[in-house]
Amino acid sequence: MGNSVYQVNKGINRSIEFKGLKAQYIWYLGGGVVGLLIVFAIMYIIGLPTLVCIGVILGSGTLLVMKIYRMSHQYGEHGLMKTLARKQVPKAIRSRSRRAFLKR
Repeated sequence: MGNSVYQVNKGINRSIEFKGLKAQYIWYLGGGVVGLLIVFAIMYIIGLPTLVCIGVILGSGTLLVMKIYRMSHQYGEHGLMKTLARKQVPKAIRSRSRRAFLKR
């Protein structure tokens, strides 16, 4: 028992990263790809030519990937959530009576 060897996992509390995408941006990209797949299916069922469908989806997919990578690098792991939360905070709180400040 004295010669036991244990491997230490050094990335235990780190967030997920895949090819430069961090944390929730991986899910955003996955959702976007699924959305593009559904749009392709709808366009194909409607009867648009296949090359038009592929061209639209490739262009949209390229824009989607560029936008998500830009957001990942600009905001980082938690920055987008912080930015969205900051927009929810009111600029001023108005009270028309003193009742909130009086002891009961």
